[in-house]
Amino acid sequence: MKRAIAHFRNSALRNYIKKYEKYAAFAFFIGGFIFDSFTLGRIDRLYDLVVLCLYMTSLTVTLYLYNLADDGKWKNTILERYELYFPLAIQFFFGGLSSAFVIYFSRSVSLSRTMSFFLILVVLLCANEFLKKRISNKYLQFGLYFFVSFTFFTFIIPVFIKEMNTHIFIVSGLVSLVLTLLFIIAIYWVSPSTRTEIHISRMVCLVLLIYATINIFYYFKLIPPVPLALQNSIAAHRVQVVNDKYLVTYETEEWYVFWRKHKLQLSHKPGENVYAFTSIFAPTDIQKAIFHRWQWYNSESKEWETTDDIGFDITGGRDDGYRGYTYKSNVKSGLWRVKVTTEEGLVLGVINFEVIIGKSSEPKTVMTKEF
Repeated sequence: MKRAIAHFRNSALRNYIKKYEKYAAFAFFIGGFIFDSFTLGRIDRLYDLVVLCLYMTSLTVTLYLYNLADDGKWKNTILERYELYFPLAIQFFFGGLSSAFVIYFSRSVSLSRTMSFFLILVVLLCANEFLKKRISNKYLQFGLYFFVSFTFFTFIIPVFIKEMNTHIFIVSGLVSLVLTLLFIIAIYWVSPSTRTEIHISRMVCLVLLIYATINIFYYFKLIPPVPLALQNSIAAHRVQVVNDKYLVTYETEEWYVFWRKHKLQLSHKPGENVYAFTSIFAPTDIQKAIFHRWQWYNSESKEWETTDDIGFDITGGRDDGYRGYTYKSNVKSGLWRVKVTTEEGLVLGVINFEVIIGKSSEPKTVMTKEF
């Protein structure tokens, strides 16, 4: 065993990794991100669930092994051969989990209201690249761990119990909080080096601060309502349902405006209806009330006025999302938006458009698409 360990220490691979250790961790982080981008699809798929649970379990085990390595716990064991790779594995699993969350979050059409949550995600996940000790900084290490753990459970628990609401979010957060604190205390108890590097009270305060911050974001509706995702949202002239197919007629943008489905200016004739069409992905068997909140911008008061709040129930399981629409007659000219929200007020997305009324207002580029 000692001869094998000595041979490994002098191997070309180990020397190469040690030489470029500064960049290797970041490369493994990006590797986890890219791998998930090509393999993950929908949160309730068996493959996705297995991958997420495997990432979270592997991250927990690797963090435990890594934090005990400084105490010489793995001396003269097979694990000593792989101590150099523990930080790389941690980065890979952090990258894999973060990419999975970004993939599921980004399925939502509008991120404008929840962008601050993504900025926090990016800052927390990239902070280790700018700290001197990088992943060996235990405050950063356990802070990141709790953040991804919290997000993991807010995804997984609603999928397994087929229900999502404020109570489920609170339970998910508490499960993550308790498990994380027990994990940190366990490492603190068995690792003398950890006890010299951190103050347990400060560590607990950091975790509680992250916990409180996420809940504050939830309270102010700044977190996307995972695992729901808005896949399509269109301001339309007409929506027809024929043989379980939704035929949506809307004005298209110029060819070079490829990032937007419908035109922001909607030509409208008096007496006609304006439609808001959405398709919302939800995991299998989850049922949820969704609302289309129609708002008109009052240019005099400089405020958005809610004119209608129309709700309907969705059922999860369809790959392309549960389709639904609402419509409004007697529409005023001016700026409009339709907020797509849950019953708790969490915003899935926003349909922005401007109504231009006139007898001669004929739409120039109109198409009918099947959903």
